[in-house]
Amino acid sequence: MFRRKAIITHQEPENDSQQQEAKINELKAAIGPLSGQSLKYCSDACFRRYLVARNWNVEKAKKMLQETLEWRSSYKPEEIRWPEVAHEGETGKIYRASFCDRQGRPVLILRPGMQNTKSFDNQIRHLVYMLENAVINLPEGQEQMTILIDFTGWSITNNVPIKTAHETASILQNHYPERLAVALLYNPPRIFEAFWKVVKYFLDPMTSQKVKFVYPKRNKESVEVMRLHFDDQNLPAVFGGQGDLQYDHAEFSKMMILDDVKTASFWGLDAAKLNGIELGPTESRV
Repeated sequence: MFRRKAIITHQEPENDSQQQEAKINELKAAIGPLSGQSLKYCSDACFRRYLVARNWNVEKAKKMLQETLEWRSSYKPEEIRWPEVAHEGETGKIYRASFCDRQGRPVLILRPGMQNTKSFDNQIRHLVYMLENAVINLPEGQEQMTILIDFTGWSITNNVPIKTAHETASILQNHYPERLAVALLYNPPRIFEAFWKVVKYFLDPMTSQKVKFVYPKRNKESVEVMRLHFDDQNLPAVFGGQGDLQYDHAEFSKMMILDDVKTASFWGLDAAKLNGIELGPTESRV
């Protein structure tokens, strides 16, 4: 029913920084002159991510980046604001954690068992908003995020539809290449494994390799993956750590409103409409 994509290994051109720089310049020339939001989006780091995602093949990276620029031009992810998607986040089904992993990467927590809406379009818009939020909050020198998935309350009856799973995978790997460091699926029920076999066909093999299953009871060795990425003091108890995981929608909303101003500042958008809050310049994170 589905055809797996050919396995692609990411090989940097002889690990030579000069050759990599040449590839980046070649991709810039291939893309041509840019303006507006596309110019802001296409930093050198951005060109590099697309090249890495396409094994340093300039033509393939060009095609991928052009498709993203077209998607961003029509979907306008940088213009999504928290009040538009806040209802999707009422249960905390997707949110940015207050802690980072050991490498200082922002952490997105997904709780599929907390699904609270039916609209496919709104769910995807909420997801894109949270991805953009994680990117705008990347620390200096960091380009990737970590995803933690908590299966508490998950069942086949509230499972994410295949259509939503497919679109999620497509957006993440096609329009946010090399943004995912690792996705840790903590203690998924056995029935999820059948669902995963279907979802896996939607994923680029390199993305699939970043997905790790953690079974605290069935496979003690898999728990070491959590220790590798997180400090026990920060990691919430629901993920085997000693921290506390409590989602406060009102407090999170306040943080997102402030982040909306940060986003508007970065993209040069009108922040005057955002509750009159002003913020200083934001460094490049795209």
